[in-house]
Amino acid sequence: MKTRPDIEFRFSATGIGSIPSLDARETCLNILKLTPEIPFWPQLVKKSRLEDFFIQFSEGLPLLTIREGAGVLDVSPYGIETALTAFYERFLSEDLEYFKITRDYASGLYELLDIISEDPAGCGRFIKGHTIGPVTFVAGIKGSDGKSMLSNPDLREAYIKGIAIKALWQVRRLEQTGKSPIIFLDEPYLSGFGSAFSPIQRHEVIDMLKEVIDYLRERSNVLIGIHCCGNTDWSMLIETAPDIINFDAFGFMDYFLLYPDAISQFIYDGGFIAWGIVPTSEFTGAETVGELRLRLEKGLTVLKEIGLDTDLITRRSLLTPSCGMGTMDEASSNRVLELLSLLSKDMK
Repeated sequence: MKTRPDIEFRFSATGIGSIPSLDARETCLNILKLTPEIPFWPQLVKKSRLEDFFIQFSEGLPLLTIREGAGVLDVSPYGIETALTAFYERFLSEDLEYFKITRDYASGLYELLDIISEDPAGCGRFIKGHTIGPVTFVAGIKGSDGKSMLSNPDLREAYIKGIAIKALWQVRRLEQTGKSPIIFLDEPYLSGFGSAFSPIQRHEVIDMLKEVIDYLRERSNVLIGIHCCGNTDWSMLIETAPDIINFDAFGFMDYFLLYPDAISQFIYDGGFIAWGIVPTSEFTGAETVGELRLRLEKGLTVLKEIGLDTDLITRRSLLTPSCGMGTMDEASSNRVLELLSLLSKDMK
């Protein structure tokens, strides 16, 4: 990772991605109101099936079609060689516009960009985007034989590169706001890493993530985060050298803190921790800022006990919801963002 001595987050708040709203503009205005320091574009999963987690990032990738009447991607078994040749011609020439995410697939992205262009001074220094992570994407896309693309080396490699160049297109669009871009690689699949149902090795995960991270880092000055909303091998993710690690601090704080040496070294090397402290799947509506602050402070205390300086931890900390909010109702998701905003102000 690059050392970023000029960046101090001090518990600034941002979001993960999915929100249950149907109104892109209203949602973006609310995001700018509640997370003005690091606004993020919303993935409106209930507005259109094209904003489904997998489908949203599939445009321009070879052999993928949306199954009629369902939010599922199918891989065509025909014309593979021709499709891969055409893909690599576009990829190697860095034809970013070919790999763009169009407005139909990401209405929240375009709406946020439009609003910020109207009033660039109306929010802070940063803007956050997100993409499906390469491991989750290739693991979740299945061929006609029912096997995931993890077992197809040719398509697996093409899809990893496709996710990387689509992320670069997004970074370029975010840069046009005049803000410093942040992009998270969302890797929910890694919540099951190490189980009998996860047919992938540690070194493979590291290689896949590093390919995307290195590709972006060589071509931009973006801050790159990895988001995983369950338990995983956190030392493995730290080894890929992202700038930010984002974890579910509400539900999995103790598991994350089982890696004190790796976390300590990550922070000393210039890394940032994004604490997913406001619950989403476990949200009850009874949560208070005081309760959430106490949970957060328990984690901060552990970092202090392993020798990290209080001010260093503060400078290197962001706050987020524990995960995306697409499965919640709209009132609950709004309350999550309100709690996040209030907690950020309280911690500052």
